Amino acid sequence: MKFDRLDRGEALAVIGGLILALSLFLSWYTLNNQYASLHSCRGSGASCSGWSSLGAFSVIIVIAAIAPVVLAYIVVRGHALSWPRGELTALCSLVAIVVTLFLGFIDKPGSPRGEIHISYGWFLAMLGGVLILIGAVVRSQESGGRRRKPPGVL
Repeated sequence: MKFDRLDRGEALAVIGGLILALSLFLSWYTLNNQYASLHSCRGSGASCSGWSSLGAFSVIIVIAAIAPVVLAYIVVRGHALSWPRGELTALCSLVAIVVTLFLGFIDKPGSPRGEIHISYGWFLAMLGGVLILIGAVVRSQESGGRRRKPPGVL
């Protein structure tokens, strides 16, 4: 394994992936009254981790967090890729950012929604997703960012 094959964009994306994965085990939501409930979290002042409160969305976020680590492993091992480095990582980070924004502002889990507020784990997840995206963009710019022709163009 040759770690010198990794560039700073990929290293930044790996750090973002680790932060995104870590955020799932921290508090994403806090409940503000005794009648609020979010899966197994109930009562005033309760804090709910992302893993316990997101259901199937937590699996999507885990996949997005693992993507830059898998790419770094492939690069370090020297295997060939069938796609430009960083593109799939950028796509996974965009999915994670959209899901995180959706679960933070548009459709918070639990009820009543007005008594459930986002907590520091949610902000850490956003930071991780943005770091993955920045790392993927830096990586694609370092590779020259070749322009491909759309299908059907000679």
